[in-house]
This record gives sequence, structure tokens and C-alpha cells, in this order.
Amino acid sequence: MTTKKVVILPGDGIGVEVTEAAMKVSNSVAEKFDIKLETEEFSVGGASIDKYDTPIRDEVIIACKSADAVFLGAVGGPKWDNLPKDKRPEIALLSLRKNLGLFTNLRPVKVFDELISASTLKPEVIQGCDILIIRELTGGIYFGKPKFTEPIEGGHKAVDTMAYETSEIERISKVAFESAKHRKGKITSVDKANILVTSQLWRQVVTDISKHYPDIQLEHMLVDSCAMQLIRNPKQFDVILTENMFGDILSDEASMLTGSLGMLPSASLGQGVGMYEPVHGTAPEIAGQNIANPLAAIASAAFMFRHSFKLDEAGKAIENAIQKVLSNGLRCADIIENGKTAVSTTEMTEAILREIK
Repeated sequence: MTTKKVVILPGDGIGVEVTEAAMKVSNSVAEKFDIKLETEEFSVGGASIDKYDTPIRDEVIIACKSADAVFLGAVGGPKWDNLPKDKRPEIALLSLRKNLGLFTNLRPVKVFDELISASTLKPEVIQGCDILIIRELTGGIYFGKPKFTEPIEGGHKAVDTMAYETSEIERISKVAFESAKHRKGKITSVDKANILVTSQLWRQVVTDISKHYPDIQLEHMLVDSCAMQLIRNPKQFDVILTENMFGDILSDEASMLTGSLGMLPSASLGQGVGMYEPVHGTAPEIAGQNIANPLAAIASAAFMFRHSFKLDEAGKAIENAIQKVLSNGLRCADIIENGKTAVSTTEMTEAILREIK
């Protein structure tokens, strides 16, 4: 029996509930495929601030580095919004990405036929939509220096720095081109090259990398145009490659093609341990009510089996179970519609478990 070590970081709000659901499913699948999951759980984000007065402790980073995979729920909430910037819950997420070298974020956006009516867009616009957004995760304006606020006459001045180096763009571009080889063979690289010098470098480097992949179709698109096209004609996209902030915004926009953020998983990868998390936030307004949609977290667990454990069949078993429960008409509150059966977080999880067993 193979043993895999997973560090669990439930975080805040509904992160706790959906992480519990994802790990129940993970344990069930592990048993089915003769794997032993060895888990260790830590507080991060607001929960860690409340306990330890810091968003993340050094020992958590050390544990994550020695694991086979990290599973994160979500961090943050209004309770901690007024803390100094170096004390905010989101620092935990940025610290994990930086210390684990997680420069690649994979965010698939797939519209299930069963959920077409859950989207606000016309069925003919979204049916068959299947996009992979590849977001650079450790560069750009979120990590650039200098970053400061200073007093000036009449108020304050705030500075954020957007910066990218050739090597950072090269490595994320290679991930995108390799991914496109296993899909439809098309990449849309998104930038703001008509204005930003970082985007001009981005476009140049991506173009240079494309020369090594003559069978992959590459197009460049400005970020504002891409935002429009995602709503107007999303099926034109296969792989979307973009930098950190643009990817953050576009992937949340793209989630509405599926009807809910509660349906989108993600994987953050680098040269070592991978981290898996649902795209949605902590949703404190519904936390503790047993109504959060666990499917994004459960689908993130499928990513964990595929990418970190190299067990495609186990990942597929989870994805098939999700498809089946949706086909059976089960819906959480965020995707409920007439004629379907409303279920709680735990009921949806139990339904997934029954399909797997």
C-alpha cells in the first residue's frame, strides 16, 4: 500500500466545511485504489490569527514542504479586514505560493450539460464550453517591490509594482504549451501590451516559446477584450495563458459560465509539492449553515490525485461521481433550479461517496 502525506489547511468560513467534504471523498477514493492518506492539519488565515496572532506560522510552511500535497480551503473574512496588511489572512496564501514555489495555477472552466440553466448566459453560448485558464502565480503586481503607502500633502500615496522577468514568463508559457498539446492545441495569451511594458515583455517571450511548438496555435489578446469575449463567445477559447492579476480576475469572471464559483477547482503547481483549493472564497454569510457547495473542493481533490499522486484513474473516479450526482438532479443552494433536489453540504458529500463506493 502506497502512503501519501497530505497537509490540510481548512482556513476560514466555508473553507472548513468544504475541506472536510473533500477529505472524506479523498479517503474513500484512496481506500478504493489501495492508498493510505496520512494527514496533518494546521490553522491558517484568520483562524491562525485568532490562535497565534499571525496568518501562518513557520512550522506550517515546513510541514507543507515535506508533504506530498497540500489541501487548502479558503482564507479571509470581514472579521480581519481592518488588520495591518502584514497581518491579513491573505498573507498566508501568498506565503504558501512563494515558499512552495507554486508558479502555476490551473483553473478549468467546464460547463456541465446538467447545469446549463444555472448560468445567466444563453444555453447556446455556453454549451460545450471547456476552458483551461493557466495563471502565473508568483510574479506580477501581487509580489512586486516596492509596495508601500506614504503620506503626502492632502492625503496619501500608495504604490504597487508590477514586475516580470523573462524566466518567470518562460516557465509558465512552457506549462501552457505542454497543456495545449493534450487539448485542442490552441493558446490565447492575454496581456495589456498596448500599455504595459511588462505585457510587452510577456508577449515577446510567449511568442519566442511558441516557436518550439509549431503545432500549437497561438493568439494574443488584450485583457479587456478577453473579458468581453469570455461573455460574448467563450467557446472560442481552449487554453488561456495570463499573468497573475489578470488571471485572478478572468478566472472569477469565467466561473459565471458554469453558474457558480462553487463549481470551480484549482491546482497550484511548481517544482515540488502541489497545493489544491476551490476557487471560491470563505463566504462568511453562509458559513456553518451546512449549505455550501462542496463540489469545487471535491473536484480539487481529483486534481490532487491526478497531479501530485499521478493516479489519473482515482481522479477520474471523483469526476465521474460529480457528473453522476448532477445527472441525478442533486443541487446545492448556489445552483438550485426548478425541478431539482436541494441538498446540504453533507448530503451532497454523502451522495458523492455513494457513487464512489
